[in-house]
Amino acid sequence: MWAEGAGPRPLFEEDADAVVAAALAGDPSGMDRLVREYRLLRQVLDGARAGIALLDTDLRYLYVSPHMAVMNGVPARAMLGRTLGEVLPDVERPDEVLRQVLRDGRPRELILEGRTHADSPYASRVWRGTYHRLEEDGRVLGLAGIGLEVSGPRERQRELSRTNRRLLLLDTAAVRVGTTLDVDTTCRELTGFLVPELADAASVELLPRDPPGGGRPDGGSGQCAAGAAVRLRRVAVAAVPDLAPRVRALGAAGEYVEYQPGSAVRQSLESGEPWVGNFSSDEVLGRAAPSRGRVAAYREAGIHSGVVVPLVAQDRPIGTLTLVRAGDSPAFGREDVVVARTLAERAAASLAKAARFARERGMALELQQALLSEPTFPHDDLEVASRYLPSGTGVLVGGDWFDCLALPGGRTLLVMGDVMGHGVEAAVAMSHYRSLVRALAASGQPPADILREADQVVLAGGLDRMATCLLVLVDRAAGRCVHASAGHLPAMVVGRGRGPFLVPVPVGPPLGTGFGRYEAASFPLEPGCVLMLFTDGLVERRGEDIDTSLRRLTGVELPVDGALPEFLDTVLAALGVARAQDDVTVLAARATERRS
Repeated sequence: MWAEGAGPRPLFEEDADAVVAAALAGDPSGMDRLVREYRLLRQVLDGARAGIALLDTDLRYLYVSPHMAVMNGVPARAMLGRTLGEVLPDVERPDEVLRQVLRDGRPRELILEGRTHADSPYASRVWRGTYHRLEEDGRVLGLAGIGLEVSGPRERQRELSRTNRRLLLLDTAAVRVGTTLDVDTTCRELTGFLVPELADAASVELLPRDPPGGGRPDGGSGQCAAGAAVRLRRVAVAAVPDLAPRVRALGAAGEYVEYQPGSAVRQSLESGEPWVGNFSSDEVLGRAAPSRGRVAAYREAGIHSGVVVPLVAQDRPIGTLTLVRAGDSPAFGREDVVVARTLAERAAASLAKAARFARERGMALELQQALLSEPTFPHDDLEVASRYLPSGTGVLVGGDWFDCLALPGGRTLLVMGDVMGHGVEAAVAMSHYRSLVRALAASGQPPADILREADQVVLAGGLDRMATCLLVLVDRAAGRCVHASAGHLPAMVVGRGRGPFLVPVPVGPPLGTGFGRYEAASFPLEPGCVLMLFTDGLVERRGEDIDTSLRRLTGVELPVDGALPEFLDTVLAALGVARAQDDVTVLAARATERRS
């Protein structure tokens, strides 16, 4: 155990993994060191005057120190395998916060209040605890909790309880507010969380970008014009059940509310600071309300105090958060304002991010749809139909595209492509790919050569986004199709008397790699058969193997004699594309019967 000539060897100096590895390898000194360190660490845990517990990922006790057992008034063995709620039903349960520690690994300090089975001179006991996540080789094992009892005079307990309530509110809000990149949803989450936790009613009003009548109510500067009413859009409102009808009558979600100069909302917007006040008289309430005509309605609802907090993003106001209390609820205090301001700051950041997302998504979607709406004209003996559905799961619009090009000799080229990535850049890259394939197709080259040349042009042009692409050349005169793939999924054929099947095609690398070695293959297309090209958004689902996804597609019963738009609607409905994580694009073609 001692290094020769170096004196005592410090404990816990080496990496724990190295000590364990030496012990497992049969090194006697490593095993001795491991046993000695375990004994000393166990003495620290068992002898600590703080309560120490280890919990598994289901928040069940794995280890309980002797002092924790004394604090709880329950033998340690009786707690093992049980949860806090099962052992101590009269103590606050911070389960939601503890699960957040398990998820993000950030330690949390909590203050718990209640009673245990141990004797105590206090009617209610208080503990301050810290919880840390335990991990091994990247795997979450559970939590370590260390707590000290801080029970004392009632005033001290009340202060600790308020602090704990604030911490719990902020931690809980972090997982319940701002869960999507949608402005209205974020506002609803915020008001829904604050009622009844902090207020009897809450509303979020935003400065509209394009209000009725044209022009920003603040002139586009973020500053309110003196002497003029400011119009804000009420995006979300929530209230306790007894107050909800009266609150909705004062302005429901989606309506515009005008605020007079000097009102609470105006003061908060102009100063950038929270406004808090008690409506001790009708005169005070009249000045704070949106307009003096609302005093009677506020009094009828029993509203007696309020807080308005500005929502500020990138140093400019975007709206306000308003909280009110009514009836027997106490007036707002300093702690309430601190919590409301912190939540407003977090919500404003989420709203700004959601607004940026909405703008970029709107631009990309407009570009995508403008490009895809260009008319295509196949030959008369081939009918086509298409669908493009942008993702509804929150990701940005992707770079899907399709085309249908009538070529000389009665041939028609069907194109389906997907640029990698999302957003405006992907949509712009898509337009380049679409134009390039059109130009190369006009030269009369076969599908494999079109892909090969497109790959080289993209590489030489420095376009930094690769794309998959499937080309199908339909030749009615020959009764066959020639197809080639650049990393794209194969086409599907549905024939009369035969279920859907995927047409085998040699798959080359995506366009833009410079490794373009593409091969063509052919297959027959009989009159009445439906040929369908699609992007991966139609079939791929998170956590599912692509082969499973494709089997689900070919397992759908599809009639081939109806209208092609109805055919595509059946496919989309059967695959539940509303839950797709990516854009969905499909193109169907059917060879018509030849005229005699």
